[in-house]
Amino acid sequence: QVQLVESGGGLVQAGGSLRLSCSASGRTFSSYAMGWFRQAPGKDREFVAAISVSGGSTYFQDSVKGRFTISRDNAKNTVYLQMNSLKPEDTAVYYCAAKFVLGDYGRYARAEEYGYWGQGTQVTVSS
Repeated sequence: QVQLVESGGGLVQAGGSLRLSCSASGRTFSSYAMGWFRQAPGKDREFVAAISVSGGSTYFQDSVKGRFTISRDNAKNTVYLQMNSLKPEDTAVYYCAAKFVLGDYGRYARAEEYGYWGQGTQVTVSS
C-alpha cells in the first residue's frame, strides 16, 4: 500500500503559476512510477503528466507541454507538478497517482494503469 496526499492547489489568475506536491508514504516510493491527472466538472479524468521511477523520463499531455513540468525527489517521497502560464481551461481537481513498476519505464497515461490515488487538490484559474 502507498498513501498519497496532494497539496498546493488554489486560485490563480490566468498566466500565473502553481506548484502541486504529492507526498507518498507506505511502500518504497522509488518503486513507483508517478502520474498527475485532472478532472474538470462534467468531464472525464484526463492524463496530465507522468514520470519514471528515476525521474529521467517524463511525459505530458499535448495541451500542457511547454507549460507544465513534472519532477520527483525520491529522498523526500514527493512528486511535483510545476504549472506555468496557467489558463482557465486548466481549472480542475488534480490527482496524483502511483503505479508499482519493476523497471524504469514511466509512460503510463491511462488512469486504469495506476493502483493508488490521492484525494485531489483543486486548481482554479480565473480569466
